[in-house]
Amino acid sequence: MPSYLDRLEQTAPEGRWSLARQWLFEEPLPFFSELRRHRPVLVLPEVTLVTRFSDCSEVLRRHDLFSVALYRSKQGDYWMAQDDTAEHWRDKSVMRAILDREDIPQIRAFVAGKAKSLITQAGGSMNAVTGLTRAVPICLVQEQFGYADSDADLLVEWSYWNQLDALWNQPFDAIAVQDPANIIAKREEAGAALKGYLIELVQRRAKELQDGGGGNDPVFRLLRLAFSGALKFDVTRVVLNVGHLLIGAVETTSHAAVNALDYLLADADRAAAARTAARNGDTAVFDGYVFEALRFRPAFPYFFRVCEQETVLARNSDHETVVPSGTTVLAVTHSAMQDLAAYPAPETFDPARSHSNAFHFGSGLHECLGRAIGAVMIPEIVRQGLLIENLQTGPVDRKGGPVPEAWSWSWT
Repeated sequence: MPSYLDRLEQTAPEGRWSLARQWLFEEPLPFFSELRRHRPVLVLPEVTLVTRFSDCSEVLRRHDLFSVALYRSKQGDYWMAQDDTAEHWRDKSVMRAILDREDIPQIRAFVAGKAKSLITQAGGSMNAVTGLTRAVPICLVQEQFGYADSDADLLVEWSYWNQLDALWNQPFDAIAVQDPANIIAKREEAGAALKGYLIELVQRRAKELQDGGGGNDPVFRLLRLAFSGALKFDVTRVVLNVGHLLIGAVETTSHAAVNALDYLLADADRAAAARTAARNGDTAVFDGYVFEALRFRPAFPYFFRVCEQETVLARNSDHETVVPSGTTVLAVTHSAMQDLAAYPAPETFDPARSHSNAFHFGSGLHECLGRAIGAVMIPEIVRQGLLIENLQTGPVDRKGGPVPEAWSWSWT
């Protein structure tokens, strides 16, 4: 059978990205292996794919050369759609302080208790996406992040459309998205509804503070900071940043938890070992199973950037490549996490290995704000699923889209 590169060469230029994208999602490991060996920087008309660990690391680290410009039309003036600006550093620093890492043990305990409760209430069957992997982070947002008196179904909808448009409805996705304009319209509608809810919520919370009350969730923490006048961080910034606590918490968590669980359950020996680790209660040991599963089945196979000025990737190597200004570059981190240069015996499932080279939460300037929370919430959701006795699962249903939408579970 011809190699992947041979088949690409035999395909008209306008059809190559469609074919490569298909392999990226459906045959990733053999496709990536060939690219890393023979064409680690693959130039296509629509995008340039970067597949080795060192080159992916450079793209994500060099925000001066590889920007997040494609986020700007989706996220407006939110700081994550900016590179190395004063607003980016100020708001990110504020949010990292507000999401206090000292709260992490309590958050894990909350996630464990909530997942157990949802599983118990399900009574032996559930759609695990709506009933668990989305439901747990929604509960976290409502009960820990300050989304008081909110409607869980609306929170899912608001988060979903923002994530779908920003991450899966970019110009290079046009070959796979049936109605990009509809997704944009849905995101705009969801954004307006979320903003309306948050303005009312923040006004209510501000009144509580002015009356001498108030709690200690992120909304109250941000309002106290805004009212202090200590920083250029007003109530408008409070609304914007609280909104992205929801958007960043739900769909990415659900996607990662589903992928990890599905991968662990796909092999009987792997599932048995993971279940043993789940029962033993040593979370550090168990979490290794989840993050190793995500190395093989990540939620995001790549991170996209725009080359801001002509530059050279892999300089002085056998695959040195000039990248023109304006090029959309995909740092294919799924491939990078299979690179022998970063992972000994990368084809081996090894839950005890270090994941310091992993890209599960991104890397560089735009590393995930909620990394510490996700690093306990995702594996704890997976752990609670594995603790279900006699669990039977159907196939994960993405309903033709990029993210898990339904997953039938039953147990006795």
